[in-house]
Amino acid sequence: MADKKEKVYFGGIEGGGTSSIAVIFDSNGKIVGRSEGEGTNHWLVGMDICLKRINSMVMAAKENAGIDVMTPLTSLGLSLSGMEKANKQKEAIELMQRDYPCCAKNYHMCVDTLGAVYTASDCGGMVLIAGTGSNCSILNPDGFTHNVGGWGHMLGDEGSAYWISHKAVKTVFDAEDNLVAPPHDIDCVKNAMKSFFKIENQYGMLEHAYLNFDKSKFAGFCTVVAEGACEAKDPLCIHIFQLAGIDLGHHVRAQIPLIDPVLLERPGGLRVICVGSVWKSWDLLKEGFLEGLKGADGKPVLKEITLLRLRETCAVGAAVLGAKVSDHVLPVDYDAMVETLFTSTL
Repeated sequence: MADKKEKVYFGGIEGGGTSSIAVIFDSNGKIVGRSEGEGTNHWLVGMDICLKRINSMVMAAKENAGIDVMTPLTSLGLSLSGMEKANKQKEAIELMQRDYPCCAKNYHMCVDTLGAVYTASDCGGMVLIAGTGSNCSILNPDGFTHNVGGWGHMLGDEGSAYWISHKAVKTVFDAEDNLVAPPHDIDCVKNAMKSFFKIENQYGMLEHAYLNFDKSKFAGFCTVVAEGACEAKDPLCIHIFQLAGIDLGHHVRAQIPLIDPVLLERPGGLRVICVGSVWKSWDLLKEGFLEGLKGADGKPVLKEITLLRLRETCAVGAAVLGAKVSDHVLPVDYDAMVETLFTSTL
């Protein structure tokens, strides 16, 4: 009697700066297990903590799927924020194999943007992340990739939740110091800042900005700024989101010379996968974003654009890439993975 064929499972992880998600597929492309965890950007938490959190999420997802936690996955795809460099990817994979041998047999490691692309398409595209931080990547059909941004809060993150939060706080500080005149009244943002960070004056912000700085917590103030724009119709809050939209548009504009024309000629034009919580405030970003797509001559740098939101986690794309390492193609209904946020002829 022939032995019963061993079941195989393929995992994927979407790792962000604030939170992370794990999924497990069976060989038929069905998600059988899920779990959530904390941020896994190794630049923020360190490599050891990053990998420990990954293993914990995989174990939780295995339990959710009814799989023995000591049985390694056939493959695990890791699409992680901050994992751009090949040497860091190699280091992470070697440490996972050494320290967590029961996690998975094979690994694929990539930056978070590529996981998003492969969740929406198997033939390339663009992804624009605006979450805690920001990043923009293209993947041409020939495999060429290029990033714009993704340098973290000290060197970039324009248009992100952190950037919006910092811009709001800095506008208040500059106005209070009589250093830069604000474009609008600061009272709404100033009062919201005091309430959110539980401070009485400017000096109270120093603890949050330096001694006990937490990027994710700081970025959380973005939600309050969004509420000020949507509910209170505060002009300064609205203005800050418009500026964020311009910066996000600039990310797309910077990629245009490098994009394969095939990606521009699809129905709906350039398809941009929009990932991150900032896109929930699209109505506030829209005017600035379209402005940011214009070149030096004041004209849009492309003819047509479609913004897409993922219906499923980027961990799906990570799992697809991981499965390829094991010579397995996960069947994915890519059309079902996305919904249209915005489309326009420019």
